[in-house]
Amino acid sequence: MRLVQLDRRGGRRLAVAQDRILQLLEGCSSVYELAQTCVATGRPLGAEIGARLSSETVDYDEVCAGKSEWRILPSADHPYEPARCLVSGTGLTHMASAKNRQAMHVKEEELTDSMRMYRWGLEGGKPPAGSIGRAPEWFYKGDGSILRRYNEPLEVPAYAEDGGDEPEIAAVYLIDPDGAPRRIGFTPGNEFSDHEFERRNYLYLAASKLRTCSIGPELAIGADFSSVSGEVSIERDGTTVWRSPIRSGESAMSHSLENLEHHHFKFEAHRRPGDLHIHFLGADVFSFGEGIRLQHGDVMQVRFEGLGRALRNPLERLPARNELVRAQPLPV
Repeated sequence: MRLVQLDRRGGRRLAVAQDRILQLLEGCSSVYELAQTCVATGRPLGAEIGARLSSETVDYDEVCAGKSEWRILPSADHPYEPARCLVSGTGLTHMASAKNRQAMHVKEEELTDSMRMYRWGLEGGKPPAGSIGRAPEWFYKGDGSILRRYNEPLEVPAYAEDGGDEPEIAAVYLIDPDGAPRRIGFTPGNEFSDHEFERRNYLYLAASKLRTCSIGPELAIGADFSSVSGEVSIERDGTTVWRSPIRSGESAMSHSLENLEHHHFKFEAHRRPGDLHIHFLGADVFSFGEGIRLQHGDVMQVRFEGLGRALRNPLERLPARNELVRAQPLPV
């Protein structure tokens, strides 16, 4: 079952994706609200969705083409307080990602810290169920204000050196009233970051991640995460200039999902009741690693089997006005 968040001038609605139509739910305007209701009542997500299905439908193709009054929102968000949505991720969980990072920073034949961390994952990232394994790399993206919807541009700001696709699967969580993380589902994502800046020095990784990103258009409930295949592509002026298969899921990763979740939610600050978490789970391939440099107007597309329609976002380079930001002292 896959959910799509919609909005129009009259407000928001939540819908179930069914091939070429979106079937609207009654009395529920967001994934966040649906999950809160299920936590409060103890009712399973599927049962709650089934009980709220209405007879109202929307043409999915028209929405995707921009021909409808409805617009697709990010597949999950905090509809009331975007600052209470934490967007983060786990790196070096896939071999291709580790190899690309190694290539960025290697000197002669030395083993970089990135490859060492990937190998640590291979050695201890999949402990027996119920046990704690090696800690993965973790990074912060921002709060909910950085999320972009289907077909909305991902921006390269004036201070950035580049912007590149990071096709990944993201997991979405709600923290319940007892402070326990509750996984809602999985969604396609484009984590998007500045690889040119990161390549200067791996210590720039943290800052290179502070960019917009996108998720959606659909959130899959109850999806199998054992092995997920897909495809990523780059379109330029209506022509596909690069395409690659991608693979994710636990079988393609150096860490188990349980281990990644433990090392994200072990921090007390990540278990604040009422918060929403969107956590990217790592990439298998991205165009920068294959020598592609994106241009203004290029369209990045990410698709995973079982997670619904492809996520599409154009790249937008913002005007090159990199002005000094001054912190003004308060009057004494």
